Amino acid sequence: MKILLVYPEYPATFFSLKHTIGLLSKKAFFPPLGLLTIAAMLPADWEKKLVDTNVRALEDSDIAWADLVFVSAMIVQKKSAKEIIGRCRAMGKKVVAGGPVFTTQHEQFEGVDHFVLNEAEVTLPLFLEDVRNGNAKQLYTSAERPDVTKTPVPLWNLIDLNDYATAPVQYSRGCPFDCEFCDIIIMNGRIPRAKTPEQFIREMQALYDWGWRGEVLIVDDNFIGNKANVKKMLPLMITWQKERKYPFRFFTEASTNLADDAELMRMMSEANFSRVFLGIETPNVDSLKECGKLQNVSRNLAETVRTIQKNGLQVFAGFIVGFDSDDESVFETQINFIQQTGIVFAVAGHLMALPQTRLWHRLKAEGRLLSDTTGEHTDGSLNFMPRMGKEKLIAGYKKIISTVYSPKLYCQRIDTFIKNYIPTVRRRVSKQEIRAFLMSVWKIGILSEARLLYWRIILKAAFTKPKALPEAVELAVLWPDFKKFAATLISGSQSTALPTR
Repeated sequence: MKILLVYPEYPATFFSLKHTIGLLSKKAFFPPLGLLTIAAMLPADWEKKLVDTNVRALEDSDIAWADLVFVSAMIVQKKSAKEIIGRCRAMGKKVVAGGPVFTTQHEQFEGVDHFVLNEAEVTLPLFLEDVRNGNAKQLYTSAERPDVTKTPVPLWNLIDLNDYATAPVQYSRGCPFDCEFCDIIIMNGRIPRAKTPEQFIREMQALYDWGWRGEVLIVDDNFIGNKANVKKMLPLMITWQKERKYPFRFFTEASTNLADDAELMRMMSEANFSRVFLGIETPNVDSLKECGKLQNVSRNLAETVRTIQKNGLQVFAGFIVGFDSDDESVFETQINFIQQTGIVFAVAGHLMALPQTRLWHRLKAEGRLLSDTTGEHTDGSLNFMPRMGKEKLIAGYKKIISTVYSPKLYCQRIDTFIKNYIPTVRRRVSKQEIRAFLMSVWKIGILSEARLLYWRIILKAAFTKPKALPEAVELAVLWPDFKKFAATLISGSQSTALPTR
């Protein structure tokens, strides 16, 4: 059996960072971890080929080669997924589909022969057994939460890791919290399920053996969802890193209660975690209560961020406007909070009703759903009617983006971050990173209109806190992408001017 695994293309979004990808001489940020893991679950004697359309085009010859085509996608990849399915059907190939967008919206896809939904450790074996017996069904679904200690190591040999800027791994699934807008509990449940420490180390070793060095994204819904499990795993992780002279720098997502655990932050620092993404959402307490983000209600969020920064972790964060409890003051409140905390990479978005979430069901019952979601919450397209009115929400959202990504405020946030930050990350600078830095000097520091901002960021960090210079360089390199995103959102690509505030 010949199996073609296809990963659809991402549209241009906040996270595309095309300029930065170019400087790194990469084609995409992350390889498709899900499909690589699915490939490892398929029979060993089946031939497998993977095409990531974010890296190269899907050719007719790829489709013609296959007996079955497996497609996995997130909501934001829906358009590309439908195009791929259509091409496969036109060439008479059977399509097997799974992943987030199909799990919540499979009825919207025509031409799929077999839907293998929910978590593949449960439903994929059922499908494979029916394939062997010649009676495969169209739909496989299950509410069972599998034991992830049985999940195999991804088949890294199906891709060229040199095409990617970051390598992903997974330690756990699930999140103990129940935010109204979030679809994590639909996909992975509220009880975090973790791999064994030894299993996770094997996955790190497999990635290391395949030649990876540099940043590794732990893609967990909430890395610290079960702190006790994490604390059992981290000592092995620390030892593994020390023995290999710290080949990996880790980045993950966590909840704000990370700041309450000094021991956990210390262990993450020793394991060489450099960054953490927090779902802060909003400083508006009423909005936090409304959406069920109760873990953020009874804490000083600004102090939370500073505590984590002082423990050697750069904070990236998500912010949302458009809750029913928001009024027009929320836009200035968000701007002030982002600036005050020095969260340089602030992913500000408008509220989005993801399918089958509690928010989606509530808005549907209230007659406020307008359309399906694109899966993109930073493009100004709303799929519900907000209390404050669509025009006010979009105008206010654009104000946030145009302000926080203006040159002056961007620099101010970096200054604040550098002041709060106590660097602990250990770096092994590769030839490729040196080449990327030199390219940034030429393309941004000399040729770009952003050159003054670039040098201001780098030189100030070099003189005030030299150990934080690598972080300052990374943030300086990111700004052209943020500027382009802001200009596109605000003026429909008609102008690249941003406020100077």
